[in-house]
Amino acid sequence: MYVLIGDIGNTITKVCLVDTKIFNIKKIFYFNSKQIKSKSFLASKIKKIIKNKSMYKIALFSSVVPKYQAKIKKILFTVSKIKMREIKEKSLKKVIKINIKNKKQVGSDRIANAVGAFKRYKSNCIVLDFGTATTFDVITKQGVYNGGIIAPGVNLSIQSLSSSADQIPFFSIKKQKKIIGKNTIEALRSGFYWGYSGLINNIILKIESETKKKYKIIFTGGYAHLFKTSMIKPFIIDKNITINGIIEIYKDNKSNLIK
Repeated sequence: MYVLIGDIGNTITKVCLVDTKIFNIKKIFYFNSKQIKSKSFLASKIKKIIKNKSMYKIALFSSVVPKYQAKIKKILFTVSKIKMREIKEKSLKKVIKINIKNKKQVGSDRIANAVGAFKRYKSNCIVLDFGTATTFDVITKQGVYNGGIIAPGVNLSIQSLSSSADQIPFFSIKKQKKIIGKNTIEALRSGFYWGYSGLINNIILKIESETKKKYKIIFTGGYAHLFKTSMIKPFIIDKNITINGIIEIYKDNKSNLIK
């Protein structure tokens, strides 16, 4: 039997087909979240994902976009009678303790990242997720999510700058060997690459200084590989940490997901 596990982001949505015997990911499907607006696209995508598969009639997703969540939920049930649940609708007490002032303000993706880090690494962790925002989440080896930091995402910052300034073209970010750019593109790439490198390194050092702890550092998301040679601390790239966190929540809530 298989179950659908998914993560609905502002930019990218990831849907995975998971084998419930050993809970490993069999297939991963990515699509631009804006495509969720198209009913025909979404129906076609769902049919392709579950084609010729024996499926549980419950799916578990994390979502930071309620309107997209509602559309996927409706199409899943219409196409296949699969009922979708969102992770914050279920009990998380057994898998993670959330130590912040207002638990409702924590994004589901960040909760999933925290669960994924704790269950896999069993150590103090900082999860750095390069998504629409660049987020840092702090998890203790005792399974306590202690909050984190939200900074502007790389792509969002590039788009904002290029759309706000007439003389700034859209560009792709990559490492510049020399800090001083000799033209506009080189100057932009240098500013963004070394600016984000400094931001990442500085925030990690400040977290360690404030908490008096050392951490296993985990990178995930689209730019996880980009900064690998400019970090002052060792780190691990774990591209499926969010999905694996949702799988852990599914395993813990399997018996009451139907409720």
